[in-house]
Amino acid sequence: MLPEEETQSYHYQVMRRAIDHIDRAEDPLQLDALAAEMGMSPAHFQRLFSRWVGVSPKRYQQYLMLGQAKRMLRDSFTTLEASDALNLSGTGRLHDLFLRWEAMSPGDYARKGAGLDIYWGWFDGPFGKMLVMGTDKGICGLALVSETGEEAAFADMRNRWPEATVTEAPERLTAWVNTVIGNGEPVEEAAPLHLIGAPFQIKVWEALLAIPSGQVTTYSEIARAIGTPKAVRAVGTAVGRNPVSWLIPCHRALRKSGELGGYHWGLPVKRAMLAFEAARAEA
Repeated sequence: MLPEEETQSYHYQVMRRAIDHIDRAEDPLQLDALAAEMGMSPAHFQRLFSRWVGVSPKRYQQYLMLGQAKRMLRDSFTTLEASDALNLSGTGRLHDLFLRWEAMSPGDYARKGAGLDIYWGWFDGPFGKMLVMGTDKGICGLALVSETGEEAAFADMRNRWPEATVTEAPERLTAWVNTVIGNGEPVEEAAPLHLIGAPFQIKVWEALLAIPSGQVTTYSEIARAIGTPKAVRAVGTAVGRNPVSWLIPCHRALRKSGELGGYHWGLPVKRAMLAFEAARAEA
C-alpha cells in the first residue's frame, strides 16, 4: 500500500524530475544514479517508476530518446484515412475507458459562452495537477498545469468562453474525472465531453479521438482525413486550441518529420504522455 502522498500526481512529479535529469545527461543513466538524483533507494525508485508506467526506468529511457517519435511514426502510425481506423461515430476509446461526446452548435459557440454555466475544480491526474471544467452536458476543459502554473492555466481556459458564468464546484465534476483518470472502479457509464469550438476545430478534435493510445499521426494526415489536405497549418492551430487536453489526444499529433512539434501545456508533458502510452502499449 502506497503512502497517502504518493498519488498519481506525485508519481508524475517524480517521473518529470527523472525526465529532466535524463534530458541533461549525455548518455543513458544507470538505475543507481537516477535513483540517487530522485533522493530514493534504487529499489524504491524502480518499484515506483515501474508501477506508474509499466516498464523499468531503463526501458522507459529508450522511449524518451530523440528517435522514438520517428520510430512510432514508422512502426505504429495510424492511418486516419482507413475506414476501420477512423471512428467518427461520436465515441472514442481512450486509456481503456469510454468517452462520449457532443458538440456545441456553431451559434452557441459564436456567442462566446453567453448563457452557459461552467463549473471548475482542481484535481490530481497522471500528469500532474489538472484544472477541469465542465457544463451540465460534460467536461469542456482540461488543462495540465505542471509547466504553465495554475494562474496562467486558469486564465487561459477562462478566456476561451469569456461570456460564460464560471463557478468553482469540483463536486459536480468528480465522478467524470474519476472515470477518465481511472480509480480502480469498474466503469459503468461513459464520461461525457462537451466540445465547445468552431466547426472546423471540432472536426479536427473528432479525428484526434480516433487515434488509439500508443499510436501517433501527423498534422498532414489529419488534414487529409477531414477532407482539407492543404489546411495543414489550420489543423495545427486547431490541435493547439484543443480545450480538453489528454482526453482529446492532441499530444499524438506530430510533424511529418517525426519531431514532436509544439504542445500547448509544455513539451515535457507531451513527451511524458507519449512515452507513457507507448510503454503501456508494450506492457
